[in-house]
Amino acid sequence: MSANGSPTGQQQNPTYDSAFLKACRREPVPHTPVWFMRQAGRSLPEYRKVREGIGMLDSCMRPDLVTEITLQPVRRHGVDAAIYFSDIVVPLKAIGIDLDIKPGVGPVVEQPVRTRADLARLRDLTPEDVSYVTEAIGLLTRELGSTPLIGFAGAPFTLASYLVEGGPSRTYENAKAMMYGDPELWADLLDRLADITAGFLEVQIEAGASAVQLFDSWAGALAPADYRRSVMPASAKVFRAVESYGVPRIHFGVGTGELLGLMGEAGADVVGVDWRVPLDEAARRVGPGKALQGNLDPTVLFAGREAVEAKTREVLETAAGLEGHVFNLGHGVMPSTDPDALTRLVEYVHTQTAR
Repeated sequence: MSANGSPTGQQQNPTYDSAFLKACRREPVPHTPVWFMRQAGRSLPEYRKVREGIGMLDSCMRPDLVTEITLQPVRRHGVDAAIYFSDIVVPLKAIGIDLDIKPGVGPVVEQPVRTRADLARLRDLTPEDVSYVTEAIGLLTRELGSTPLIGFAGAPFTLASYLVEGGPSRTYENAKAMMYGDPELWADLLDRLADITAGFLEVQIEAGASAVQLFDSWAGALAPADYRRSVMPASAKVFRAVESYGVPRIHFGVGTGELLGLMGEAGADVVGVDWRVPLDEAARRVGPGKALQGNLDPTVLFAGREAVEAKTREVLETAAGLEGHVFNLGHGVMPSTDPDALTRLVEYVHTQTAR
């Protein structure tokens, strides 16, 4: 482990006393920190301009482009943290899985993983496979200074869903069929993906990421008993693998209100909450010892300034008793969101919560 990766090294990190990391550690903050999932993306005209004619996966593999895109929302909105610009399927691409991100569709896998023989295609990820990540994070941390950088990865269940289905799905029929019908194969698939995901996060932390977020985008499709038995062990393995680095670990999924306690139990320091569950109720479900992140409905940003401020006050009021709170949307920024609405929202939260 690098010196910067140790808990002591983290204290020497210029981002250590940032409002974001303090909130993640459930310490007193000067104001509630704000960042947005998908803040570096299609809502920004400067993002669309710099990405023009460049495929998504190609964008993720160019350190200069990753650096510029990651910095754009920090410059424009004054958010309290940057999130590394990438995609959850990048580590799968890096180990040789034949896939592409098709506009308007999402990740599409040429040969879905359906049999035990297919597992052989999922080799371990090495730092050399993603050297562009190390380079980009080096560039970013120099530019960001005291602003933390959040590394991220897709959780094993969500990655498995794409691999088994061959692309996005609303029913997850093939993935669930494997989970129920061949639980040993399913467990081995998720275990292998846990190793790949942990390796991807380790590269980001070693390079200088101050926190990491595990996105289990599709975990809301699962019943709690299925999550605990068939998914949680793999997510827990990822969190254990990076625990010794001493950086906050965030866990987020969509439609996961019934899973919040289990997602915290998997090993997260911060549990992300979508807009469906008020934060005070989420805190009851998660239990003590965890910070929460969230949870303004992204569509509120289309409703005008007064409505945005009113709904934001509601979120802040329900968060008033939390041990730690990071303000975020309950899902990612929608592409047609007015960037100025995001900038105003950051300023409003900072003003309303100044201590």
